[in-house]
Amino acid sequence: MASFLQSVVGAARRILNMRRGEFSLAVLSALFFFLVLCGYFFLRPVREAMGVARGMDDLRWLFAVTSVASLFAVLVFGGVVARTNRRRFIPIAYLFVIACLIGFATLLIQDVRAGGGLIGTDAETGLARGVGYTFYVWLSVINLFSTSVFWSFMVDVFDVDQGKRMFPFIGIGGTLGALIGGRGASFVSGLTESPYLPAGLMLIGAGCFALAIAVMLILDRRAGASDLSRLGAGPAGGPTAAETGPRRRGDGGTRIGGGALEGLRAVFTSPYLLGVGLWVVFMAISNTLIYFTQANVILEATDTFSQRVGSFADFDSLAQFGTLLTQIFITTHLIRKLGVGWTLAILPLVTVLGFVVLAVWPIYGVMMIFQAVHRATRYAISRPSRETLFSVVPPAEKYKGKPIVDVFLYRGGDLAGAGIDSLFAMLGLTLAWVAMSTAPLAGMWIVLSIALGRAQARRVAS
Repeated sequence: MASFLQSVVGAARRILNMRRGEFSLAVLSALFFFLVLCGYFFLRPVREAMGVARGMDDLRWLFAVTSVASLFAVLVFGGVVARTNRRRFIPIAYLFVIACLIGFATLLIQDVRAGGGLIGTDAETGLARGVGYTFYVWLSVINLFSTSVFWSFMVDVFDVDQGKRMFPFIGIGGTLGALIGGRGASFVSGLTESPYLPAGLMLIGAGCFALAIAVMLILDRRAGASDLSRLGAGPAGGPTAAETGPRRRGDGGTRIGGGALEGLRAVFTSPYLLGVGLWVVFMAISNTLIYFTQANVILEATDTFSQRVGSFADFDSLAQFGTLLTQIFITTHLIRKLGVGWTLAILPLVTVLGFVVLAVWPIYGVMMIFQAVHRATRYAISRPSRETLFSVVPPAEKYKGKPIVDVFLYRGGDLAGAGIDSLFAMLGLTLAWVAMSTAPLAGMWIVLSIALGRAQARRVAS
């Protein structure tokens, strides 16, 4: 039996282009990501249903509030990072998520027991509306932090070459988690119209994040003892154990240091990080235009809260299934063959082509396919490529500057996209105009993608 398992592991290692000893670290990383995204995708359909419950105008205002909240959050995050170390602040971050989810669920349960109802229903109370809108903004910010913290840890564990080989595999773990979370939310929402539905899904998500903390701590310990990790004492980690002593363990056991504003300074004084941030802004604008189009379609096609949760979950599931197929059959080899820059340029091409097709056939099924292809490209192809850009950034800049890029600038792009969508709605412009407006955006986005790939290559060479 043991020899059979060894044969299976060896075959998987060769197929996935991993060296001996890397497979166990990659599997733990994939499991970590699986739990993080599984928890989030149990929550995401609830957030979306709450966001559209009172119409598109309220949804646009929620985007504005989210952007302001993101700036506050990254400043607080920078202060926490400055006073702790990686092994402490990552579990603390996920424990904070768990505590908030339990708090939201408790408030909703108490409101229902007092005779209230969910946001957007006839029995809606002021508490339900407050919890719904607060949850929307909170999850919109926390989601980006949770994935940003995860990928910061990954580029701490693996070097640039390992990232190109293993990030696609790790991404598959996350996609499976998202797929199961989305299908689970769809299944549960299809079983009941109970007002306790969102509270139940919140508690399931909290359980997933609790398991993620346990896996993260195991991975951290394994990586610190491995010669094949930056956190260990071998080649991937830099100097040998003899040169540094047995407790070197990368940067995980010491404080990052600095102040809360250092992340902002790091991004806006570095042309490289500023370029990464601009790429994220372009991506966020395109995502938001697609998101509002999708929300309009679902709002018109559904009547109840559970139906909206199910519809958003179905959109998520199709997108994650497409992502999984892309990761398995395409991504693993794409980054190595095309390089980071040209791989990043695929997403703007998909964006403009998708809007052109949607402008010709503006129907539910086409919207579903476009959203699935776009998100599959974003998660399966662009995300691993974008994360490798941070592999050449020093730890202090990475842990403080990355949330500025992944949270604040991302939400700033969301706000810009919401403004563009509001302008189009006010002018009564059709999807054809939206498609035409994305063309110059995509052109600048492609040029930036190629430039970032070349800049990363120069940093690797130096």
